[in-house]
Amino acid sequence: MRVIRAVASLNGARAAAARQGARYYSIGYRAAVDSACPSPRWTGSSVGARRHFSASPLARYAAANAAEAALQHAKEQAAANMTAEAAAARMTPEEAKRLSQVRNIGIAAHIDSGKTTVTERILYYTGRTNAIHEVRGRDGVGAKMDSMELERERGITIQSAATFADWTKRENGVDEKYHINLIDTPGHIDFTIEVERAMRVLDGAVMVLCAVSGVQSQTITVDRQMKRYNVPRISFINKMDRMGANPFRVVDMINNKLKIPAAAIQIPIGSEKEFEGVVDLIEMRSIRNEGQRGINVKVSRDIPEDLKEIVQQKRQELIEKLADVDDEIAEIFLEEQTPTPEQIKAAIRRATIGLKFTPVLMGTALADKAVQPMLDAVCDYLPNPNDVTNTALDRTKGEEAVNLVPYNSLPFVGLAFKLEENPYGQLTYMRVYQGSLKKGTYLFNTRNNKKVRIPRIVRMHSNEMEDVAEIGAGEICAVFGVDCASGDTFTDGKLPYSMSSMYVPDAVMSLSIKPKKSSDADNFSKAMNRFMREDPTFRLHVDEESEETIISGMGELHLEVYVERLRREYKVECETGQPRVAYRETLTQHVDFDYLLKRQSGGPGDYARVMGWIEPNEEHAEKNKFESRVVGGNIPDKYLGACEKGFAEVCEHGPLLGHKVIGASMVVTDGATHVTDSSDYAFNLATQLAFKKAFIDAGGQVLEPLMKTTITSPVEFQGSVLMLMNKRGSIVDTEVGADEFTMIADCSLNAMFGFSSHLRAATQGKGEFSMEFSHYAPAPPHLQKELVAKYQKELESKRTK
Repeated sequence: MRVIRAVASLNGARAAAARQGARYYSIGYRAAVDSACPSPRWTGSSVGARRHFSASPLARYAAANAAEAALQHAKEQAAANMTAEAAAARMTPEEAKRLSQVRNIGIAAHIDSGKTTVTERILYYTGRTNAIHEVRGRDGVGAKMDSMELERERGITIQSAATFADWTKRENGVDEKYHINLIDTPGHIDFTIEVERAMRVLDGAVMVLCAVSGVQSQTITVDRQMKRYNVPRISFINKMDRMGANPFRVVDMINNKLKIPAAAIQIPIGSEKEFEGVVDLIEMRSIRNEGQRGINVKVSRDIPEDLKEIVQQKRQELIEKLADVDDEIAEIFLEEQTPTPEQIKAAIRRATIGLKFTPVLMGTALADKAVQPMLDAVCDYLPNPNDVTNTALDRTKGEEAVNLVPYNSLPFVGLAFKLEENPYGQLTYMRVYQGSLKKGTYLFNTRNNKKVRIPRIVRMHSNEMEDVAEIGAGEICAVFGVDCASGDTFTDGKLPYSMSSMYVPDAVMSLSIKPKKSSDADNFSKAMNRFMREDPTFRLHVDEESEETIISGMGELHLEVYVERLRREYKVECETGQPRVAYRETLTQHVDFDYLLKRQSGGPGDYARVMGWIEPNEEHAEKNKFESRVVGGNIPDKYLGACEKGFAEVCEHGPLLGHKVIGASMVVTDGATHVTDSSDYAFNLATQLAFKKAFIDAGGQVLEPLMKTTITSPVEFQGSVLMLMNKRGSIVDTEVGADEFTMIADCSLNAMFGFSSHLRAATQGKGEFSMEFSHYAPAPPHLQKELVAKYQKELESKRTK
């Protein structure tokens, strides 16, 4: 429709320009004639009853300028109508109402804080499921959102799962239905990409915290991800029925550790096993759950007598905290007035969407208490798609940022944020940011400019699908039959827009892997391709030296899960091990050589004699150098080229470990040839054998790669990290900040295998590290002996086969 209107506008502009041009023509002509002479001189011819006049050049110029100006004005007006602001102003009341009742949220938290349990209650109370099933499949079924067999066995979330539900909330005596798109995310750091991609496309989030443990290591990581994508959040303190539950300590931890202003908008009725419900500090009422699985919510104005004092105290704290982040409440507070519940709610919504505040609710999902008020808070305080500014990059204007408006009649813009293999083909999860998506339409992938048809659109309910014909702006859906990569932008071809993808952290752990049976190679290859398409943090490469297949990921559990999925989903048994380290070999002394190759085998033989020396390359420690100083033609030039090739070949596979030789210099000074038996091959081979024989005498040694390792961790774990690094390398620099410290060290790559697990154990999961190659250095003598002995043993076993 918008394009039709724009075309009509342009056509109208052309017509107006023609009229305008005619007007200028007339004025210009008269002006020209009047200035030239007092009486006009017309030139023309009469055809029938019409007269045709030829205009002066000045008139034609004026007419052309007028038409061009009118056309340019029409184009600018059409472009202005396509801007975000203009589209928002044209939004119909029905469209605005639809958007106001859409919520795209994620559930995120530390491991075992109860994310999936909370999600199960949400699905039950919204009517999406008819029964509640627990994590780990204690009832033989397992949680709905943990659809993978591995997830149910281990009791953890491995892949984020999407669903949708409708929640009816009573507002001002009227029932309002809200549509909630929900993503349940994993808690383990190993599956952090699942949280990253969810946060990239969501408008808001529920951060779940344990009432006993409070802010934990993964809570800090999730907080960092929410801040990276500017995702507003409400906080839900779960497990209020656990022994040692202290919600107000958790509120303090949110303020102090996560550095975001927070205040409770509820307080508990009872504690630990006596937990009954909550008191709403805004409306000043008690909320309890009754009936089977807490399906009925009982609201009462009666507040228990023993809680009245703390209710007033915590309500005042809430108002004071809001006054710090909201101007309207600040004015009311300074005038010593009491804000109304409506004013408090409006202030919480403004501050939450503005990323200045997080309201804190409490309950216990496992005991089915106080989950419904949390759903009401999602509707009250988290943004709808129209409240959040989403931007795309205009490629025709140097990737200038442009705002997107969740308006159905605008050109389509969507982001593919997750891929999943399905029995029906590749399933692509997509967030629709602008325009609507209809079944059977064509889209353009802005990364490769490929045109794709959308044959099927579904809404996801964990591993179940519901077919739909159309998805509106601001919604999340999944499509089949689209060949793309995670993070690709799709448009309808009318806009040159692309969107930024999610942050992908670097891999921290690697394994060598190969299928046990050579017949499984095809399935192994299919699985690897699928895993890499689905998960950007899972990487695979073949090491050039060892020819091993190396997989890299975010941790031991991450890679372990993929090895297990290979076995279960593709029936491929694999062998894994530590990757072969890329060692190097070098020499340390000057040694002369004089080597004669003389072999006779019935026909033409091999004869070559080379003389000279080998020594360390003083000019460049990591490069090899060959030099000829032969005089008198004892070795013809054609054989000297073969000598240089032989030196290059022998340096590819050193005598000690079969690894590359670096920092070696070879000088050939003399030699001898045979009339019939000398050849390129003979001199090539003689050079290699001469080098290998002299290498041992020249103090050949093994070099190991040292990695520049940067570790960041909270200050309290500095001692533990220092002990870890003393065993692995030498510390180069340490920088201590207010909360965190950064340590830079040169570490042996061989000693860094499994380091991620040790670091997490030493820092309660709060430490992070990155590695990059620094330089090669001599390996410790005992390690050199072990490596050489192992290599000789491998050679011996190959000879005896």
